[in-house]
Amino acid sequence: MFVSPYNPYEINTNAVFLAPSFSHPCGTDRLGRDILSRIIYGSRVSIEVSLIAVGISVLLGCVIGAVAGFYGRVVDSLLMRFTDVMLTFPTFFLILAVVTFLGPSIVNVMIVIGLTGWMGVARLVRADVLKLKNMEFVKVAKLFGASDVYIIVKHLLPNVMGPVVVSATLGVGSAILTESALSFLGLGVQPPTPSWGEMLSEGKNYLQVAWWLSFFPGLSIFLTVLSFTIIGERFHK
Repeated sequence: MFVSPYNPYEINTNAVFLAPSFSHPCGTDRLGRDILSRIIYGSRVSIEVSLIAVGISVLLGCVIGAVAGFYGRVVDSLLMRFTDVMLTFPTFFLILAVVTFLGPSIVNVMIVIGLTGWMGVARLVRADVLKLKNMEFVKVAKLFGASDVYIIVKHLLPNVMGPVVVSATLGVGSAILTESALSFLGLGVQPPTPSWGEMLSEGKNYLQVAWWLSFFPGLSIFLTVLSFTIIGERFHK
């Protein structure tokens, strides 16, 4: 409310389908609500969902990858075969099925995206842990009686965070696209709460009379995902 120029929920029947102008830079919708205000408010939802979902996936990926790489043998084989099985599922359709079963809500979307996006991180962490676990600093820690959990948390994971940060940054953009797609299909954030995907879904019905309803939310998604992709590339360098 403090950043957006108008109340994103406020209905104004005298300002229905106003084209972009100085007072409404992104126009208004069928209820006279300011599109720019709804985009700004909806950014909280999209970014919050994506950050929490990526946080869940990174946490899971780090744990599974570190345990698989550190212990190797049977543990590694079991965890990596489970990872391979998860990779064979078409992720978006799996998310669709789970969200449909659990019901559309912000919390369900965050959890489901997080639980289906950890496989790439797990593979990255496992590969680096396999290289690091036989290095001198790990052997010294074992000689001093450090526990496996301590070695993994204090010595191994901090040394594999570079690729993980890159993967997480790129994952935020992917999570935003997934959340927007779910909201577009009516399985994500529910009206009247603004979200970019829901705004796109509403705008598709009025493309011939109010192109701005879909254009500006779509542009917001594009620019945000592009920004996180560029940030990820910078970290990679």
